[in-house]
Amino acid sequence: MAYYITDECISCGACEPECPNVAISEGETIYIINPDRCTECVGSFESSRCAAVCPVDACHPDPNYPETREELLAKWRGLHPGEEPVAGTY
Repeated sequence: MAYYITDECISCGACEPECPNVAISEGETIYIINPDRCTECVGSFESSRCAAVCPVDACHPDPNYPETREELLAKWRGLHPGEEPVAGTY
């Protein structure tokens, strides 16, 4: 499932450059994650980078977007045509 950013976000911007899918952008008051681009970092990293770097624990799995690891990997492949996922990330 995609991640989302809660209202606890302090708009520090730490998450945005960490996203391999360019799914994170600055919203009006907090950063937001585009669920169509979020793969939980499947294909790129072993764990979700936004959650790992967030200083206030504002990045969480979004229950509104349930996806299997296979679905997340398929989404990653669509976002990164011609690339191979990093071993151990799916």
